[in-house]
Amino acid sequence: MINREWHLLSRPVGWPKPEDFALVETEVPTPREGQVLVRNTYLSVDPYMRGRMSAAKSYAAPFELGKVMQGGAVGEVIESKAEGIEVGDHVLHFFGWREYAAVDAKNAVKVGPTAVPAVKVETQDVPLSAYLGVLGMTGLTAYAGLLRTASFKEGDIVFVSGAAGAVGSEVGQLAKLLGASRVIGSAGSDGKVKLLVEEYGFDAAFNYKNGPVAEQLREAAPDGIDVYFDNVGGDHLEAAIGSLREGGRIAVCGMISVYNNTEPAPGPKNLARLIQTRGRIEGFLVGDHYDLQPEFVQKVAPWVASGELKYRETVVEGIENNLEAFLGVLRGDNIGKMIVKL
Repeated sequence: MINREWHLLSRPVGWPKPEDFALVETEVPTPREGQVLVRNTYLSVDPYMRGRMSAAKSYAAPFELGKVMQGGAVGEVIESKAEGIEVGDHVLHFFGWREYAAVDAKNAVKVGPTAVPAVKVETQDVPLSAYLGVLGMTGLTAYAGLLRTASFKEGDIVFVSGAAGAVGSEVGQLAKLLGASRVIGSAGSDGKVKLLVEEYGFDAAFNYKNGPVAEQLREAAPDGIDVYFDNVGGDHLEAAIGSLREGGRIAVCGMISVYNNTEPAPGPKNLARLIQTRGRIEGFLVGDHYDLQPEFVQKVAPWVASGELKYRETVVEGIENNLEAFLGVLRGDNIGKMIVKL
């Protein structure tokens, strides 16, 4: 059998180009003792992957040149040499950007209704792709960032940037379900703004392309904000600092507006407001919060299964389109989680 996988050939400067990558044919790997062979069904593409294409020092090692890249994936076990995982089980793992992967059993998490007995009934109708998004790393990012990093509490006014994306849309809905007094979102099109208000239940939303973010935020949140969940950075961060109320908290999840810059972006000009408001800005990585995973699934899975927490997926078909799907995330083409279906 042939295994197709995406390799990084050169480190992109600015926007990634197709010639920086190659779709390579290799042999399907043979699992060793303690491993399982997984035929991937769904692959995840995410903004953070752009950072790993650079050689700059960061929280994760760069992708190696000439070798297959990594990312979240869900697939079916077709051969097992490990106890506790059987042929036919579905697992979540981190060896995406390829069709087949040999995965250490300790790095493979069983997913589906039988994998989480405590929420078996509630999750039986949840599709496997959800474990890459609303119930996966994406969802845990939203949950941990809102509750732990931003110290969300009932009655808070919450602002989310990139709110129509996979993380942002879940942050806003979780805030509403947990008792926020008002939730505001920003997005990059009028259609996405409509989606936020009419489907996801945001109290207000605006298209950041229609005018200065600071002005639109003040109009949407005249009383200011208690929490800002930052996916964008740039003028959104500065606007949020300007609208922060006393004791306000900012959780920095991502800064997609600067990922492809070739020169350092200027920082916010109004950081002195943090003194006046006794405000706090804190960055976070989901990898530091996996201890919340059981609590997160226990609480959120029933909301997903019941439809109280809605989600969208933008699905691109075929391993050959994996790169284009990734570039689409950087352009903002996706509504909700971008998924590649094999």
